Amino acid sequence: MSWIGPAEGRVAAPGERPAPLLRGEFAVATPVASARLRVTACGIYEAFLNGVRVGDDELTPGFTSYDTRLQVQTYDVTELLRPGRNVLGAILADGWYRGQIGITRAADQWGTRTGLLARLVLTHADGTETVVGTGPDWRTSPGHVVAADLIAGERWDLRLLPRGWSEPGFDASGWPLVEPRTGDLFRLVVSPAPPVRRIEELTPVSITRLDAHRQVVDLGQNINGWVRLSRLGPAGTTVRLVHGEWLDADGDVTTGHLRPAVPFLPEPLPAGQVDEVTSAGVPGDVFEPRRTTHGFRYVRVEGHPDDLTPTDVTGVVVHTDLRRTGWFACSDQRLNALHEAAVWSFRGNACDLPTDCPHRERAGWTGDWQLFVPTAAFLYDVAGFSTKWLRDVAADQWPDGTIANISPTAPSEGRDSPIAFLNGSAGWEDAVAVVPWELYRAYGDTEILAELWPAMVRWLARVERVAREGRHPGRVAARPEAAPHERYLRDTGFSWGEWLVPGEDLSDFGAFVAADQGDVATAWFARSAGLLARIAAVLGRTDEAPRYDDLAARVRDAWCAEYVDAEGRLTPDTQANHVRALAFDLVPDAVRPAVAARLVALVRAAGTHVGTGFLSTPYLLPVLADSGHLDVAYALLRSDSEPSWLTMLDRGATTLWERWDGVSADGVPSESLNHYSRGAVISFLHRYAAGIELLDGEPAYRRFRVRPRPGGGLTWVEAAHDSPYGRIEVRWRLDGAVFELSLTVPAGSSAEVVLPDGSISEAGPGRHTFTSRVS
Repeated sequence: MSWIGPAEGRVAAPGERPAPLLRGEFAVATPVASARLRVTACGIYEAFLNGVRVGDDELTPGFTSYDTRLQVQTYDVTELLRPGRNVLGAILADGWYRGQIGITRAADQWGTRTGLLARLVLTHADGTETVVGTGPDWRTSPGHVVAADLIAGERWDLRLLPRGWSEPGFDASGWPLVEPRTGDLFRLVVSPAPPVRRIEELTPVSITRLDAHRQVVDLGQNINGWVRLSRLGPAGTTVRLVHGEWLDADGDVTTGHLRPAVPFLPEPLPAGQVDEVTSAGVPGDVFEPRRTTHGFRYVRVEGHPDDLTPTDVTGVVVHTDLRRTGWFACSDQRLNALHEAAVWSFRGNACDLPTDCPHRERAGWTGDWQLFVPTAAFLYDVAGFSTKWLRDVAADQWPDGTIANISPTAPSEGRDSPIAFLNGSAGWEDAVAVVPWELYRAYGDTEILAELWPAMVRWLARVERVAREGRHPGRVAARPEAAPHERYLRDTGFSWGEWLVPGEDLSDFGAFVAADQGDVATAWFARSAGLLARIAAVLGRTDEAPRYDDLAARVRDAWCAEYVDAEGRLTPDTQANHVRALAFDLVPDAVRPAVAARLVALVRAAGTHVGTGFLSTPYLLPVLADSGHLDVAYALLRSDSEPSWLTMLDRGATTLWERWDGVSADGVPSESLNHYSRGAVISFLHRYAAGIELLDGEPAYRRFRVRPRPGGGLTWVEAAHDSPYGRIEVRWRLDGAVFELSLTVPAGSSAEVVLPDGSISEAGPGRHTFTSRVS
């Protein structure tokens, strides 16, 4: 067994590189009791044994920080073997390893040559073993996949398919031998996450012909995946598929908003998401591009000679095969639609790692996941999924402790890149502590806390150092002599700040980079220092917990000294700043009512509209509810004018947008229309409308609280969560002033039940009914 690769010669440009075929033959002379195939690749592989596709995993071996971690898949292939000659084959594409990735469309990030490594162990009936695998006797050839790229798309010419190439009896004697590849075995790992699979299939809701050359397919839902085309036309017919999230005024697919256009790029880059197939005219041929994925609802089909029907085109939903664990429904169908859109947004961005969007960047942004992971952990079992990603976060950590913005991090965006300075932003790098903590709360997993603890410590030491040694130029100018508290202010280095606040002008990127974001960064510094104290206590690190507690207190005091005046007023006077002050316990208890009242005033001054960006939006409704302003929280949730969540739905969204104004009032889209981060609002539905709350000190719902908070005109709510102890079910009805709650508590756990009238009860395993009155 050894690493091999295709004999490529001159390598084509990124996005234009084919996916070659590789095959090796072996003999089975004695009966086989079991057979296990282990495969990995530098690139993306699709394995075949005797003409049958091996397994149902997609995009294998997956995306990791390849310099340190390369995943291996294991398959039981016993039933695919036959006596005598056998053939093991693979199609090998660029994938993340060598293909285009990220907003810069960088390629060749981990290598310039793809490679394959396979090991097949045959256990015979007599207990002996035979081992076969990749080696120098394998052969390779170009095939029908003439180009395959995760971003650009995939092109087939079925006239070039050597039919039967992965079956015994095929004559491959004219194929050249493979080339050896160098590679070690020390970075090979098994993923703790479920594999990526084809999860669901969608039938188009409409197919519209625009003209003689173009038809538009509408799946009715924005997804991540691809389409399967089962009607290809006569031999030589070339059909082009352009995927997009929105239609223009003429009903055509538009992708201009998906073209990366950022200040450090000289011009917008192509949107990609284009597949193409040339027919061989063979009955039964089907086009299904499995070496790419797209984020789309609509497909423009160009060049097909026939009028397509819904039976000809199938939308294939592709993402990590996560187990569903959470559900919600209520009497307001618009809130149900919002919940469904948030679920679909996550599904569209859970393709082997948590991504920001499934098209423009497809990057594992740390900030996005740390904001959404509590919501995701209610909806799905994301323990292994998150653990896999966190190991890349740790692997990508810089020697000075910096946590990268994105994991896995491509060298083009890493510490030696021209945009290295963008890494290490507050609220993004805090994911190294926040995500493990949320996994502990949801699943009781202390092992992930222990595994990530060294990375957390190195990171927070870096944050301390940055705060201690730096002062923002604006603060130096205003106060040449540093105040004692400033050693705990984090106000230097790049920060994304609150990010994408409604109405925020980001046209002058230089000014944005130079801005003082100390109020944001210091708030997160305080929050994460306190979090490390709690993690240290859970891990039994009793000598370290007090130090982080003390550090958190000092940073909180510094934040108050700098951003709270003698009257208790905050600077800057924004919704986001007031949300953080309350959510992160930055202000003294005596000041909290006034801070909450000012937050309400800011919300009302904005026309009862949200005024937060990425970092504070998940906390906005909870802090309003917890500070006695439940009515304002529901009013924001149910607002249907811009900016709001329901405006997105009213304008046709089936997933949530990156920007509050992702589609303008006149129907013009901008940037991503599939970003799950704003979908974190549905945690309010789980935790406040339904009332299912995790309790501090009681991880994994061993003991939890059920505290429904009716409002917003809701007359009934139903929710369920499959906790590690079993299913929690909550159903409540409001009939006039009578509130009736039905609760199911799983075995091994207990619940504190708080009714709207303030009464408190205890509930053990089993089904319970409670009644109270609502004033």
